[in-house]
Formats: sequence, structure tokens, C-alpha cells
Amino acid sequence: MAVAKPKGKESTKGLIVVFTGNGKGKTTAALGLAFRALGHEHRVCIIQFIKGSWQYGELEAAKIFKPLLDFHVMGRGFTWKSDDLEKDKAAAREAWEFAAQTIRENRHELVILDELTYLPHYQIIDEEEILAVLRDKPAAMHIAITGRYASEALIELADLVTEMREIKHPFHNGVKAQRGMEF
Repeated sequence: MAVAKPKGKESTKGLIVVFTGNGKGKTTAALGLAFRALGHEHRVCIIQFIKGSWQYGELEAAKIFKPLLDFHVMGRGFTWKSDDLEKDKAAAREAWEFAAQTIRENRHELVILDELTYLPHYQIIDEEEILAVLRDKPAAMHIAITGRYASEALIELADLVTEMREIKHPFHNGVKAQRGMEF
């Protein structure tokens, strides 16, 4: 098994970071961490649990950072408007199995689990299963988790938690999502 070794000063403690809340910016904050880590030539893996095949700007940017960045969009766009909720749940379970294996393989300095919090919230994956993998993560690996509904148990386990709170949003004034800003 290959062990991730950061370039430069050795990390002594990998952190668990949670970006949660109803406001925008959770994924964007995690992508900022990815950009910072890539700047230090750290290997980064991003796994998106909910987002589907829509063309996001970050997917295009990710191509520039190969081979340091592994980017996996594994969802089907899970929402209350889903065409097949069972397929969405199966995709999310498959993504979680992939994420757990990726963490155990320890090939990355940073693993981002984008929108992971929805899986236990909607009872797709048992939260204790997720917490067990996080507790057993490699000591130097950083893990960032995004999504609304972060549980008290996840917040307790995390080293850093930031809650995004919506104060104002252009959507409420009829402005639709814009390329380069929201996607």
C-alpha cells in the first residue's frame, strides 16, 4: 500500500474539516483547500456524492491538475425531483464505498467528500459507518466534508467546523445560477 507523503514539512495531524449550513460556499471552500494543497504538490481526491453530470466549471479546471488531482462525480443529481430515487441512493452507496476505500488506500494528502452529509441525513448510509471510517483514517490525511445537516456527532469528531449562513441570495431576486459563479 502506497503511503501519502506530503512534499516539504511533514504533517503531524491530518484534520477533519466540515463546511455545513444553509448558505452557499461549502463546496467552494473545500475547493479552495484543494487549490491550496495542490499548490504544495499534495495529492487530492474529490468525491462528489450528489452532483450529477451537469457541466461544472471545476470539472474543467480539474483537468489542469492531473495527475495530482483525482476528481470523481459519482451522484445523479439527487433531489426531491429525482426521476428514480432508488438509483440515486444506489449511486450514493457506491460512492461511499469508493470513498471509504480511497481513504483506506492512503494515496492522497487531502480527500474531499462533497455533500457527504446528505447520506446519513436521508438515511442512505448509517452515520456510524461513516464516523468509523473517519475515526480510522490515516493519521496525516486531511478530510474535508461538505453539505447541509452536519450532525452533532460529525461536528464533535471534526477538528474544524464552519457553518455557512445565508443572509442574502440573488435567486430571491430572480437571478438564476450563472456559469463561473454557481457552476
